Amino acid sequence: QLVESGGGSVQDGGSLRLSCAASGDTLSNFCMGWFRQAPGLEREGVAAIGFDGVTWYGDSVKGRFIISKDNAKNILYLQMNRLKPEDTAMYYCAADPLYCPLELPHRVKYWGQGVQVTVSS
Repeated sequence: QLVESGGGSVQDGGSLRLSCAASGDTLSNFCMGWFRQAPGLEREGVAAIGFDGVTWYGDSVKGRFIISKDNAKNILYLQMNRLKPEDTAMYYCAADPLYCPLELPHRVKYWGQGVQVTVSS
C-alpha cells in the first residue's frame, strides 16, 4: 500500500515536499516514482528512482524537483522547488517490482491514491 502526503497550495516559486509511505513490503524491492495528472491531460512521469538509487526526471521538472527514498523508513520523497502554475496536478506515488525507471504509467503495477498540488500565480 502506498499513501501520499504533503500536498497543498503554494504560490509561484514556492516549495513543497511530498512523501509516500509504503507498507506491506520494503522499498528496496521496487523501482519507485512519482507521476502527475492535470485535468484533461494524460498522466505523466515526473521522477523515478531505481533499485540502486539512480534517478530519472521528466524534462519539465529537471533542476527543480528531487526524488529520494529512505529505505529504513520505507518512505519515498519528492522535493519540489521553484514551483510553477503548470505544476498544478494530482501527484501519484508509484511502484513496480520489475519495470524501471518508471516513465510510462500504463506499465506501472502499484499506485497510491494521489495528493493534490496547486500552484497559484
